[in-house]
Amino acid sequence: MSGVLAIPGDYGALLADLKLRIVAARSRSVLAANAEQIALYHDIGRELLDRQQRHAWGTKVVDRLAADLCEAFPDMHGLSTRNLKYMRYFAEHCPDRQFGQQPAAQLPWFHVVLLLTKLQDAGQRAWYAERAVAEGWSRTTLQLHIERQLHLREGAAVTNFAARLPDVQARQAQAVLKDPYHFDFLGLGEEAHERDIENALVRHVTRFLLELGAGFAFVGRQFRLEVGGDEFFIDLLFYHTRLKCYVVVELKAREFAPEHAGQLNFYLTAIDAQVKAADDKPTIGLLLCRRQNRLVAEYALHGIDKPIGVAEYQLTRALPQPLDTSLPTIEQLEAELAGGFEAAATAGGEP
Repeated sequence: MSGVLAIPGDYGALLADLKLRIVAARSRSVLAANAEQIALYHDIGRELLDRQQRHAWGTKVVDRLAADLCEAFPDMHGLSTRNLKYMRYFAEHCPDRQFGQQPAAQLPWFHVVLLLTKLQDAGQRAWYAERAVAEGWSRTTLQLHIERQLHLREGAAVTNFAARLPDVQARQAQAVLKDPYHFDFLGLGEEAHERDIENALVRHVTRFLLELGAGFAFVGRQFRLEVGGDEFFIDLLFYHTRLKCYVVVELKAREFAPEHAGQLNFYLTAIDAQVKAADDKPTIGLLLCRRQNRLVAEYALHGIDKPIGVAEYQLTRALPQPLDTSLPTIEQLEAELAGGFEAAATAGGEP
């Protein structure tokens, strides 16, 4: 028919290529806008800090400056007194606009504020900044990891990985596991039984996956295995997309006992034999218990053939200590900055 448009054979490839270019260009535009914003805020903060130190500028002068700037640029957000205080704090505590080797411009503004106000140690700021960029953490996720002290927990589980896995895989697997794990989002008390905890973890699987870390994919609960005509059920089965292996998670509502490692070793043997594909790496196990004697766990894992990690979990945790500062809260500031420059800067960092 003459009215039908003839689509060239290479049209699909061209369309796909142009889509990729547009997405890349938009991403570069957001990053460029964010970098400009961070540089501007740092410059303003440095000017305020200099005048505060040399001319003893007080709060009233900053209030007047904020009002005049807002009047001069009514369509630009981020020039409130609250935000000016953060700019000054930024210039004072991050004079080179760097968190270690990580440029502050790689992070949205509220990430920068979190790092500066929640962490007093420069090394910890650098660690979280690097992870936030590498993992694409939202501001909420960054705050959660800071409050739960991820830098102290990551890689801290007792394992036999060094003896049971090739060097590179052993280091990667060790870094994936934590100790302890925080399950306070379940709303359970210390009296909870194993099945209660398992049920709650499945109901809150999104939060559970966030606590486990990047790369975990949920396969199933009470995963059935048949060995020699007998049935066995694994508490929780995951696949780790970066380690390229299955991860068997067993829950114990009591203190670690050596026989727990033997049971988990059996499950790993069965998964490797019946479920693991030829191109999958060896299955690893994670035994989560209420408490553990680390030396007992080390001894127990020494004679185990399969790669296993042992870690504690906590159902409740102490509330974080409030930050002693005169700065406004991020929530207060965020309420004032709806749209404009902030929208472009945070488009890639907040869900």
